[in-house]
Amino acid sequence: MNDLKFIEPVKDRLQLVEERLHAQAKGYHPAMEAALEHLLSSGGKRIRPVLTLLAGGMLKTDPQRLVAMAAAVEMLHTATLVHDDLIDGSLVRRGIPTLNTQWSSAATVLTGDFLFARAAKLAAETESVTALHLFSQTLATIVDGEITQLFGGRGRASRADYNRRIYAKTASLFETSTSATAIIANSDEETKQKIRLYGYEIGMAFQIVDDILDFTSQTEKLGKPVASDLRQGLITLPSLYYIESYPDDQDMANVIEHDPCDEGCLDRLLASIRDSGSIEKAQNEAEQHVARAIEALTNLPDCIERTSLIELARYIVRRNV
Repeated sequence: MNDLKFIEPVKDRLQLVEERLHAQAKGYHPAMEAALEHLLSSGGKRIRPVLTLLAGGMLKTDPQRLVAMAAAVEMLHTATLVHDDLIDGSLVRRGIPTLNTQWSSAATVLTGDFLFARAAKLAAETESVTALHLFSQTLATIVDGEITQLFGGRGRASRADYNRRIYAKTASLFETSTSATAIIANSDEETKQKIRLYGYEIGMAFQIVDDILDFTSQTEKLGKPVASDLRQGLITLPSLYYIESYPDDQDMANVIEHDPCDEGCLDRLLASIRDSGSIEKAQNEAEQHVARAIEALTNLPDCIERTSLIELARYIVRRNV
């Protein structure tokens, strides 16, 4: 738990966020309440709301509006996971069955829609039109990223495509998690840009580390098959570095060109990537993002929340799940 000591300054407020999240289905269909409880009890470190609470605490954002925004970003994240699991046909997440394994596709889609609606309601409780606009734009960015991936995103092996994809998938919500706090606090433009950059950089690092763990972790820890991205034809940063070093690798060519790549092909490719130094290069890139995130905090209020934001950034590249 030492790795998570950055949570300590916002522990009490995080509990308020949890209470707000669990209350969002009260008074609605009992199945909806059960689904929300199932989703919220599946674990997760609540990195996004912690990020919001720490940034807001540093900027002296109104506590009640801050808790509302922290709950909103986590509810939005939860909603996207519901739809992602259905789209990808995922059977487990964090080691427990996904909602789509228990409900029909129609019921799963409607649950995700309900959570999006409740996330918007929570964001509206910040009483900031600008923050709500940012929140809705982030949702559009996330959905556009998913559509782009569905319609031709597989097998793409370019750095520009990868950066756009991980920004839409992950970094955009990290960026909003911090930016919204500065908007609600009526911070000056320089502060808004610094805290936005911090969120962006650790969001990019977070997804790069996720992509690394897809190669280095174990199925039991990931809650999904190892190399699941390669199985889906998704080219992530370790693979991009590998392609740069070994452009003629036939197994990788099969993945990119959607030719049959059986378990033997995947096993060979996974071993080759692990032995090539590509994972270390990707890790170094994630650490560069974190260094820029920490640099962005320079000259922002020197307080326990800023110290915790630095610790959180460093945790991003140390985590193993």
